[in-house]
Amino acid sequence: MFRRLKEDIDAVMERDPAARSRLEVYFLYSGFKAVRAYRKANWFQRHGMKFIARAISQHSRRKTGIEIHPGATIGRGLFIDHGMGVVIGETTEIGDNCTLYQNVTLGGTGKDQGKRHPTLGNNVLVGAGAKVLGPFTVGDNARVAAGAVVLDAVPEGATAVGVPARVVRINGERVPDPKPSRNLDQIHVADPVSMELCRLRGEIERLEKKVNELKGQ
Repeated sequence: MFRRLKEDIDAVMERDPAARSRLEVYFLYSGFKAVRAYRKANWFQRHGMKFIARAISQHSRRKTGIEIHPGATIGRGLFIDHGMGVVIGETTEIGDNCTLYQNVTLGGTGKDQGKRHPTLGNNVLVGAGAKVLGPFTVGDNARVAAGAVVLDAVPEGATAVGVPARVVRINGERVPDPKPSRNLDQIHVADPVSMELCRLRGEIERLEKKVNELKGQ
């Protein structure tokens, strides 16, 4: 229990530059409190005391604004930054050292039975306002950009952006980040729509130049 508590505090200290002390994290960080409450609720859930588990979960939701179903499976070192509005569904599975920002939803589409929610691998980052909906896998070291809506599986080491989300970068196409779990930039990711518009603008300028040359002749 104390080892897991230390790991959760260390996750905040390591990834949040605003965290000044472990005491501050322990007493004041809503994301840390929500994860602690989840671990208590999950113990009761696994031991068949589901009413108590849900009571702890709902109390934590009222206190922190973060709703984590006690039936979810969460690994070590989960860091929920700011946290308000985060929702984690019952059959969600989260690996080690993942980071979630505010207003993230790990939910279902309403059409699936059994396993309804996503599975996140290790070192996954999900940006502010992103929605990951459905029983698919987001691979290790993947990144989901802020505001993205992910409806299909994301490969390992990939970056997904847009609505609906599309994979725009995979580690195999560039030099892999040596510390993927520490890369917390959720804004500066390639936008495929902007890239295509830039390409088309360049093509139009080339054609206009060609037309002017022909007019001159």
